[in-house]
Amino acid sequence: MMAEYVQAGHAVSQASLSGLAGIAPPVVQNVTYERILEARSEPQNWLTYYGAYDGQRYSPLDQINAENVRRLVPAWVFQSGSAGMHAGASTYSFEAAPVVVDGVMFVSGWDGWAWALDARTGQELWRYKHEVPYDTSLCCGNVNRGVAVAKGKVFFVTPNAHLLALDATNGRCVWDAIYGDVRAGESATLAPLVVKDLVIVGSSGGEFGVRGHIDAFDLETGRHVWRTYTVPKPGEPGSETWPDGPAWTRGGGNCWVTGTYDPELNLMYWGTGNPAPDFDGAVREGDNLYTDSVVAVNPDNGEIRWHYQYNPHDLWDYDSTMEHILFELEGRKLLAHFDKNGYFFVLDRTNGELVRVAPFVDRITWGEIDPDGKVTPKIYPDEEGVEVRFWPGPAGGKEWTHAAYSPRTELFYVPVQDVGAMVTRRRREFKESIPYWGASVTVDSGDMAGSVSAFDPATGRESWRWRNDVPMCASVLATGGDVVFAGEPTGEFNAFDARSGELLWQFQTGSGHHSNPTTYSVDGRQFVAVPVGWGAWVEGFLPGMLGAPHGDALFAFALPQD
Repeated sequence: MMAEYVQAGHAVSQASLSGLAGIAPPVVQNVTYERILEARSEPQNWLTYYGAYDGQRYSPLDQINAENVRRLVPAWVFQSGSAGMHAGASTYSFEAAPVVVDGVMFVSGWDGWAWALDARTGQELWRYKHEVPYDTSLCCGNVNRGVAVAKGKVFFVTPNAHLLALDATNGRCVWDAIYGDVRAGESATLAPLVVKDLVIVGSSGGEFGVRGHIDAFDLETGRHVWRTYTVPKPGEPGSETWPDGPAWTRGGGNCWVTGTYDPELNLMYWGTGNPAPDFDGAVREGDNLYTDSVVAVNPDNGEIRWHYQYNPHDLWDYDSTMEHILFELEGRKLLAHFDKNGYFFVLDRTNGELVRVAPFVDRITWGEIDPDGKVTPKIYPDEEGVEVRFWPGPAGGKEWTHAAYSPRTELFYVPVQDVGAMVTRRRREFKESIPYWGASVTVDSGDMAGSVSAFDPATGRESWRWRNDVPMCASVLATGGDVVFAGEPTGEFNAFDARSGELLWQFQTGSGHHSNPTTYSVDGRQFVAVPVGWGAWVEGFLPGMLGAPHGDALFAFALPQD
């Protein structure tokens, strides 16, 4: 094993497809913006985080279909191992979405790891390790959700808020840009988004009272191009929704999940997180823009063109960072969003106009949203020391893990969490890098359920539901074979009929799923890849499984070769 040490990390080379030590084929060299624009025209690859800019998590591949998926078997397993100490006091989790380019897979892990693998066999080609300080403040687990690739480089972020560009052939660091202040509690967890000649990322750390932002860097050099704060300063549009004083400086609103992009409108759609403190609204009176919103952003300069706020003056920790899926219906450009608050929103993505809103979970007690979008809070922690109980809990009716959309069935498929929480407001003075929640929280560990549910965006109604005894805490994948894939916290990886919801196939992977399955093909053989490794903020979404096995494996499934 040959090591190359670069800055605050090191690349470790392995044998490769070509048989030369330390060299992966230069497949990423020709991945350009124009090619990513047409990502779905080459379904053998998975070129970007959601598979395409629209965020649909849909692949046209149909070799694996509803008729033959019962024959699916493991083709290979990659196990990374967990070595040494981890940054932060919280648990790690394997949450990434594997990216595949012409037979080479690129995937990131917790604690600053990234790997290149042979997508045919799972053989490691190279690995990179960024050295993350052990005392890095992390809200919700030592996690990373994936990479971006373009022009010969692999881009990923680290827990201590670095954006790295690696040489895709050998894992060596090309440039390293810092975009967050770890002393203040800022961190980074998302997969970067490449748009034109920029790499775009969002910050994490709202639970520590930081001010959220989106940043763009030059793809070739790492030069910082622009920054857009998601909490306006005095005098900027939206600042009137914050009180006078310092509240806006620590207002949260972090964009810690990757945005989507419409190239025709030249707009990105980023979800923003909760305001800080999460539960104590008395210190931040007002609607608190642009927290708990979707912001439509011009990628060229970071300008916010419009916004829609799902949870004005959030008192329940209902981040709205989760995916905004772009689709068309009856000739109209729309986006769909399943919010933590338990409601399914459909917006006109040209201007942010509300088209439809409907509940997607059974129990919603915090308040209600009428068909016109009016929000009426009912239960929230407004008295010091008085416990209140509401559904969904702070992990939401759906956490960060993603829904999928199939243009074949014209249905959305969503992983549902039906779990409540008891919250007691506890006033806390702000101190830098110290958790700034404003409450004590106990998530229900007994009265819970989950499902994979299909929804029709034309009506907002549920089309089918596959029920589970525990919340579903992993992203969903839809394919051209009319199969929907989704993993369970208890380790099962499932395949469903996309039209009926019938469970068609199941495989026990040995650890819970909290990740993003993807699909690709090599030499005409379709694979479905899924990282497996239970962990992160388990006390928030499924506390009864705090002691479940972590795991550190990436499974690739395929049909048997005759």
